Amino acid sequence: MAEDLRYPIGQYVPQPFSIETKVEWLADIKFLPLILENAVLNLDEGQLHTPYRDGSWTVHQLVHHIADSHTNAYCRFKLGLTEDNPTIKPYDENQWVLLHDVEKLPINISLTLLHALHARLYETLKYVSDNDWNNRTVFHPEHKKTMRLWYLLGMYAWHGKHHVAHINALRERMKW
Repeated sequence: MAEDLRYPIGQYVPQPFSIETKVEWLADIKFLPLILENAVLNLDEGQLHTPYRDGSWTVHQLVHHIADSHTNAYCRFKLGLTEDNPTIKPYDENQWVLLHDVEKLPINISLTLLHALHARLYETLKYVSDNDWNNRTVFHPEHKKTMRLWYLLGMYAWHGKHHVAHINALRERMKW
């Protein structure tokens, strides 16, 4: 069976709440910046501007995308923890990745942002009660769906690993 380059670790599959899964997903959040930094370690400009698959973003764009996405995640969690089922703001990730900050700034800017952001995010999330994981929600208007914070935790834990796997799979295919 051919490898699906779009989903090297598979698509996100929601999991029922468990303490073990919570610990795992929180670790994914905590360590993503280090794991991502390791995935791009020693890549040169040509490699950074290589798409991770045909028709995809480049590694450079991907790193900036992760910072954009997880900045939104941080805001979504904070809203979900402080408001009653708030409506979260969707954004067009394909347009965001075309903005000048992504084009002009080196990836170390977004890596630095992710280190600070994930320290804040992890510190916020590690104190969420088991009850709140299951009962606090946000409403996503684009999907017309109410999402539990537990669902979001799993989705963003998966999201980081998903994109790191894109980079690592590209490195392996290209023998970098």
